Amino acid sequence: MTSLEDVTMRPEILVGVERRRRWTEEQKLRILAEVGVEGASVSDVARRHDLARQHLYQWRSCFRRRLPVVDPGVRFLPVEHTDDESAALGTDQVEIVLRNGRMIRIAGNPAEAALARIIRIAETA
Repeated sequence: MTSLEDVTMRPEILVGVERRRRWTEEQKLRILAEVGVEGASVSDVARRHDLARQHLYQWRSCFRRRLPVVDPGVRFLPVEHTDDESAALGTDQVEIVLRNGRMIRIAGNPAEAALARIIRIAETA
């Protein structure tokens, strides 16, 4: 059996390009916005940017925690539709197209707070 005195610690020197990169918040948001566009998965986006999937999940979680509970910039306006539009969409169904190209379809009449939360999640996911 060897003692601790017999074990020789050799320093390990790493050479080459440093793998640790620094991302600005704008870059992180731009990369996160690619998820779901044209069917791109988290894995697809991570591969495209040479990242681990876990980075994207961590970034998304961090941004979600920092979101205010109620976004003062979100405003809901009453919408009136004709019978032709309601027949095309189905009974009490609304389609919302977001800035990142994603679409949310909602049936029924959800509460404004729930709808605002769904929109925020879809925009950052």
